[in-house]
Amino acid sequence: MVTNNKNNNKNINNINKITGKVWKFGDNVDTDVIIPGKYLRTTDFGIFAAHVMEGIDPQFSTKVQKGDVIVAGENFGCGSSREQAPLALKYAGVACVIASSFARIFFRNAINVGLPIIEARIDCKEGDIIEIDTENGIIAHGNVKYQATKLPEFLQEILADGGLVGHRKKVGVV
Repeated sequence: MVTNNKNNNKNINNINKITGKVWKFGDNVDTDVIIPGKYLRTTDFGIFAAHVMEGIDPQFSTKVQKGDVIVAGENFGCGSSREQAPLALKYAGVACVIASSFARIFFRNAINVGLPIIEARIDCKEGDIIEIDTENGIIAHGNVKYQATKLPEFLQEILADGGLVGHRKKVGVV
């Protein structure tokens, strides 16, 4: 499992190799169902985590565990540009989101906050265990391996540093 802390998730220590339980969602999962707007007035990441995916599965936050993985269809993270959506997933313990495609702003926000994301179409069921090699863009489900869209090295570095702010501090810019 990924070594992140559900309550204090400053950085995912090993984003290159992730093993987690799958949570399945469909197409067009928008930011309003990832974290409903009524919770956006806080900066308390615990509130975000407690209400993550509430708009699509009200019990999700009580079921998701540190290191779990979301697998979704097309256009994951569509809707508003709220950075709180990937933060809510990250602080709930989600180790990675795999989707057939991502909304462009969600994709960039996820990288900026240090939430690993991978574009791929994989055949799995909710509750399955999958292994993700983010460095090489390979997802293993049982004996089947899927080649995902590999992230460029500079984006992998940002993720490894916990997000854009951590990366900028590391390289001495902030």
